Formats: sequence, structure tokens, C-alpha cells
Amino acid sequence: MPRIFGTDGVRGLANGQLTAELALDLSVAAARVLADRGEFAGHRPLAVVGRDTRISGQFLEHAVVAGLASAGVDVLRLRVLPTPAVAFMTQALGADLGVVISASHNPMPDNGIKFLARGGLKLDDAVEREIEQHLDEPWERPLGADVGRVTPYATAVQEYVDHLLSTIEAPLAGIRVVLDCAHGAAYEAGPAALRAAGAEVVAIGTDPDGLNINDGCGSTHLGPLQAAVVEHGAHVGFALDGDADRCLAVDHTGTPVDGDQIMAVLALGMSERGRLHRDTVVATVMSNLGFVNAMKAAGIGVRQTKVGDRYVLEAMRVSGYSLGGEQSGHVIMSDHATTGDGILTALHVLERMATTGQSLQDLAGIVTRLPQVLVNVPDVDKSRADEDPVVAAAVAEEEAALGDGGRVLLRPSGTENLVRVMVEAGTEEEAHAVAGRLADVVKRQLAL
Repeated sequence: MPRIFGTDGVRGLANGQLTAELALDLSVAAARVLADRGEFAGHRPLAVVGRDTRISGQFLEHAVVAGLASAGVDVLRLRVLPTPAVAFMTQALGADLGVVISASHNPMPDNGIKFLARGGLKLDDAVEREIEQHLDEPWERPLGADVGRVTPYATAVQEYVDHLLSTIEAPLAGIRVVLDCAHGAAYEAGPAALRAAGAEVVAIGTDPDGLNINDGCGSTHLGPLQAAVVEHGAHVGFALDGDADRCLAVDHTGTPVDGDQIMAVLALGMSERGRLHRDTVVATVMSNLGFVNAMKAAGIGVRQTKVGDRYVLEAMRVSGYSLGGEQSGHVIMSDHATTGDGILTALHVLERMATTGQSLQDLAGIVTRLPQVLVNVPDVDKSRADEDPVVAAAVAEEEAALGDGGRVLLRPSGTENLVRVMVEAGTEEEAHAVAGRLADVVKRQLAL
């Protein structure tokens, strides 16, 4: 059976690949698999379901809820809520299953379904595979009183905001911040949390109409945030994506601050307070060498994983690390969350600004980013990217020439027949030149 689950749940064009029928079948299969694995033993099973603001989330939510209830699972409908908030509520309410209906930073026509295990953790790959194998199978349906009850849950936003506030210690009074909620799932919780923490908040991207999520705003389009920060004379700005599991920032001049720089700011603060486990941050291989060098200079180690926040989280769970994330703005603070949380990240950056009295520009300045160039080489046999001797020799030659002042990374795409060539170097021109030479070698040697 072909895989339906990707690295972040099931995702696709809503009502295209991702239909109401598939959503219902996935929910039934998930309930059956968890029941067979003994997760519901001795009690009535409980699930929580939340979604972002996409119009397609309405019919997909009903399909998911119907599937779960028909399989005998009681359901609490959290309605519009950020992904990290659904994870928190799954844990806080002792639910056996959490379901998030969102396509995160993707455009509005897409949507997705992500299942969370008890405790708010992502389902293991093995469980997802079992769910795929149980799709469209005949099954014995519960009858009468054994079907699930469906209940609206009205206080999830406030409970989540209260949780966020409990994670910081310093008041944020005197800090003016612009928050771009991308017309997404955090349009209520985001501004509420920052205001309750004492910040003066200018909120944009808070008028979702079902169609405008991520549309020219949020973490994938920083222009509106940059303009608003300058216009309002704000000290800092933060941009969330559609489900608020990622966060990027801009300083008071409107200059972008990426996930690497945000992690560096948080890492130093946590290390100073003895809260950075083993004085190590988990990042992916795409993190800028400037970030790695800055952490090394501060006496902080960097454990690098494959690209994807799931791999970051896996490494954190195995070794108990307390901070990890990606350049794209997924930042995981495992003392407070089981997934990336954009609002949580913003609060802790603001707390660092409040306690140090420094601007984000100064705090983020510890990272001197190396110019980074990424070239996609299409129509190649990506399976041979790590094996071809000519490609390997070319990479080795360029790495030797760059020395400690740069690096090269060849990464096969997980979904397309292409290889990504990433180069960091001392100058933009040098990075482009090295990437161009390597891309030519990859295209010539791995051509289909």
C-alpha cells in the first residue's frame, strides 16, 4: 500500500486528494488501531479535535468527528485552535487521541490531518502504517450506548493562554510588539497571550474569512510585518504561520530574524539559567554555519538531524534535550511543549528582551550568518546522490577549498526527483559559484 502519511500527517488538496470520505476513514482506522493496541482498555476513549481557519476545515472536522464517534470514541470539539494548543489540550485533558486539521503554512486550498497520541506526542510511524493498512476494511461497529458522544469545548483558548503565561517569569510591560497571526489558528490566542503577559500588542492578520489564511502574510510573507513594525515604532515583530507551530521575527528596523537566530537567543538565556539540558541545542543540517559557530563560541553544543521538525523532536526525546528547532521557525521548548509553538517562542524571546534590556537586534547579533545558496537540480536520479564517486569527489574538492569558512550539503528531495545543493561561503558570490559548479556535476552525473 502506498504511503498516505507524510512527515507531518496526511496533507493534500482539500476535496481533491483529501476528501471527507478519506477523513472519516482515517479517523475510524485510527480509533480501531489504538483500540487493538490496548490504548482504550478500561475506559471510554476520548479524543480532542481542533482545526485552523481554512473553510475546508469545517467539513473535514465534521468528517473526522463522525468517524471517531462512530467508532465509539467520545469527542471534544476544540474548534479553531493552534496545533500546539491541541497538543497541550490532548495532554491536559488526558485524551487518548488528538486530531489537528490544518495544512500549516501551505496555501488555503490545501488541508491536512495530523493525529497525536496520548500526551500530545505525534503518532509513531508504525502506528501510522497500521492506520493506512486498516483503511476501507469491514469492521464491527458499536451500537446503542456504545457510540461516541460529541461535545463542544468552549474554554480551550483560555486554558492554553493560561498555560503559556505560566512558562514565563518576567513581565513584558513597556515592550511594543507587532504580531502577525496569518489569519490563522492563533488569531485569538496569540494577541491574548502577549497582552496578558504585559506587552503592548499591535495585532495584524487577525481577520480570518476561511480563504485568507497565509495569503500574503504570516511567516511565509514577512513584508506586512516589517512595514507594521516600522510604522508603529514597535520594538519587535513576530510572524506565525497558519497553525502557529512556527514563528519568525523582525527587529525594530524591520530586519528579519530567522529560526537559527531565535534559537541562539533562547539557548543563551536558558544556558545562563541552567535550563539548557547538557548545554546542547538540536538543529537540522540546514541550520546556518554561523549559528553553529556562535553556539560553539558560547560553549553550547549543536546536535544536528535530518531536515524536519519530527527528527528534531525525536532527537530531543531520546536524549532529553530542552531546546531544538529549524531555520524555518519551528522551535521546540520541551519543558513546556511537545511540538513547535510560535506563541510560546515569541513570549520567551520577549522575556529575554525584558530581562536583559537588549533589543532583538543586539540579541540576535551573536549569530553572523554566512551567505547561503540553495539550488534545486531537477530530473535526476536522487537515489545515487550519496553514491556517485564523481559527485562525491566534486563535493570533497569544494569543501576543501572552503575550509572552515563554509560548507556543502547535497540533499535528495523527499517528494520529487531532484537533488538540493546547499552551499555556505564567506561571500554570496562564492556561494553561488560553488553551488553552480556542483549543480552542473549533479545534473551531468545523475541525469535520468
